[in-house]
Amino acid sequence: MQRNVSAHLELDIRGNTNMVFSLSAALGANIASENLDFILDGVKLDSRELHDIHGTRLHHFVSGAGRMIVDYNAQIDGRAEPVPTDEIDLITYLRPSRYCQSDSLAPTARSEFWGLTGHVLVRAIVDWVFNRLRYTSGSSLPTDGATRTLLNREGVCRDFAHVTIAMLRAMEVPARMVAVYAPGLSPMDFHAVVEAWVDGEWWVVDATRLAPRQSLLRISTGRDAADTAWLTSNWTDLAVMSMLVTVAADSLPYDDGYELVQLG
Repeated sequence: MQRNVSAHLELDIRGNTNMVFSLSAALGANIASENLDFILDGVKLDSRELHDIHGTRLHHFVSGAGRMIVDYNAQIDGRAEPVPTDEIDLITYLRPSRYCQSDSLAPTARSEFWGLTGHVLVRAIVDWVFNRLRYTSGSSLPTDGATRTLLNREGVCRDFAHVTIAMLRAMEVPARMVAVYAPGLSPMDFHAVVEAWVDGEWWVVDATRLAPRQSLLRISTGRDAADTAWLTSNWTDLAVMSMLVTVAADSLPYDDGYELVQLG
């Protein structure tokens, strides 16, 4: 499988800003070609690449004020091997987190899914989230977590992922969020999905059902949206003036939503 991905961003930066971008395909991807540029008022900036424990590639630098253009493009040939997992991961991804309040939602999860285990449980939770939430662009705030999303009954991909993760953790299934490039996604954007730990492996699920899981490309992995944001900035305000994400694959597989799929 060949996938071509790109992201074009234009930012208005008000002053000196500490910036960390997460746009690149994660370590382990079979990258045939790749380019990432940060240009501030016509001047190219240098960045320092950092890696987290899951192979997320972070690009860090300090920018001054001005108009920044960010361009990323890559060609990926073939699928990556599964990301290694250790015992600490299985502890971390069972705990409640900022946007995945599994402790608050435990009574609901136990009422709905009591007695189910393994892949049957995971599928039941994904179906439950799909049937109870409506995908509505612009319907949620960046600070919304799983509990508020359930009250509102609508959200975008990050909200679907947060509710899915919270329910899985409440039922003792380690679960984590993954930001991905998603061929076939409409409307096209960065996308968020979930990995659930079952039978000693991470399996990808997506309660939005908006793109085939077999062709997803990992960008970043973490507890929730706090760990997987495409940009983290400090010190001063900035505004995203425009964003264009394009993703294509040489073929789009059919995804019935129930096949066992691993991210590659």
